[in-house]
Amino acid sequence: MNMSIRKQLAIMFISLMAAVLVVSTVVNSLFLENFYNVRKQRVLVQAYEQLNSGVSSEGKISDSDLLAYEDICTANNIMYVVTDDTFHRVLSLEMDEINLGTMIGRLTGYALGFDQELDRHQSKTTVIQQKDNYTIQKKYDSALGLEYLEIWGKLDCGYYFLMRILMESIRDSARISNDFFRYVAMVGILISVILIWLMTKRVTRPLNELTELSKKMAELDFGVRYTSGGKNEIGQLGEHFNEMSEKLEKAYGELRTANNELKKDIEKKEKIDEMRREFLSNVSHELKTPIALVQGYAEGLKECVNDDDPESRDFYCEVIMDEAGKMNSLVRKLLTLNQLEEGYEKVVMERFDLMPLIKGKVSSVSILAQQKNAEIVCEGPDRLPVWGDEFKVEEVITNYLSNALNHVDGERKITVRAEKKADDKVRVSVRNTGTQIPEEDLDQIWDKFYKVDKARTREYGGSGVGLSIVRAIMESFHQDYGVRNLEDGVEFWFELDGGKGM
Repeated sequence: MNMSIRKQLAIMFISLMAAVLVVSTVVNSLFLENFYNVRKQRVLVQAYEQLNSGVSSEGKISDSDLLAYEDICTANNIMYVVTDDTFHRVLSLEMDEINLGTMIGRLTGYALGFDQELDRHQSKTTVIQQKDNYTIQKKYDSALGLEYLEIWGKLDCGYYFLMRILMESIRDSARISNDFFRYVAMVGILISVILIWLMTKRVTRPLNELTELSKKMAELDFGVRYTSGGKNEIGQLGEHFNEMSEKLEKAYGELRTANNELKKDIEKKEKIDEMRREFLSNVSHELKTPIALVQGYAEGLKECVNDDDPESRDFYCEVIMDEAGKMNSLVRKLLTLNQLEEGYEKVVMERFDLMPLIKGKVSSVSILAQQKNAEIVCEGPDRLPVWGDEFKVEEVITNYLSNALNHVDGERKITVRAEKKADDKVRVSVRNTGTQIPEEDLDQIWDKFYKVDKARTREYGGSGVGLSIVRAIMESFHQDYGVRNLEDGVEFWFELDGGKGM
């Protein structure tokens, strides 16, 4: 059945209550009158017993006994008459002479064994119960057109009595009770519908919450919690849901962490594989030309090409030595870069004066600058203390100067500047006039073997590894570095922490 539990419970309880009320109404309609008859019979017997116990053997009755007897009769609408053995009235309910005469006539007829009627019509009598001292019967009085429930007999003192209750009053009472019960039933059903609907809402609210909670858990939202509380079975189920949700949330978090680590490991492995392939490709490419030259010139020497020309032999040997030196330099740089990237190279942080190092490197490359008809200038204070690994800082400056010398053009000027910034940082920059680096290549020049102008790089013997070494060193220092284009050239820079108190 596609219906909520709340509706099912409401329909079930309302139907059950309605069925009970309908059955009660039918039972009342069928049996209430008989129930009233039985009750009235008991009342008549009770009145008889009260009367019989209150009248003495001399036929006297005390005021208190008479009052108790009359209270019973008044409360139950009992008409009564008591006569002596000559059928003269001794005691009766206040009534007119006709009704009194009729009752005495009835009592006389019953006592003498015949049913005397004032209008001479035969009466219908149904005996219900007959004892030694009294008889209970239903009597239809055709003269009055009424039916009575009667008890008559003889008291212990010898007096005769007759008590009767009008059957129509019993039926009216039963009818009124049934009508009242029907009205109460309708109002009860209406109130029950409202109360049951509210109660089922209260009962099913925790179930609805658990349903929503399980739905969210199915959507992998384990942060929800059961909040309705309660110590019953639903409350305990809610607590178990909370415990399960916490454990699932923890397990899911651990699973996601493990998944992220796995993704990182996979990405790292893919990156390593890609780097290995790229490395092998680049190294193969870089070594292919010098190896081919070495092989070619070595074969020429072996075959004694120009054996009689010492200058040619010297040229062959110089080419072989030059290419071997390039391969040796490339291999050493790759080893250095590998050690830096893998963290095998220990970084020794110390405080030292940066200016002598810069001036020494500028002085050492001055001869190369003169050979290229370039001017090299050093700008900075006399002393500039910094924190860093001095040998690795020297490697960075060497690579920047080598890069500047190989690309200087235009005014052919190189400027090395060192200055202290406001945040206690020291910035070293190497500028050279010449061609700018394309903007799309600025972020890639730090990658291994990346060359903006491959032909020119090959011309001066560059390997494309120097700037990668710079990046690895600066990242091991946790310091900034970079490059930017100027109007007339390019500037490379790096920063170090200032060495206070030096």
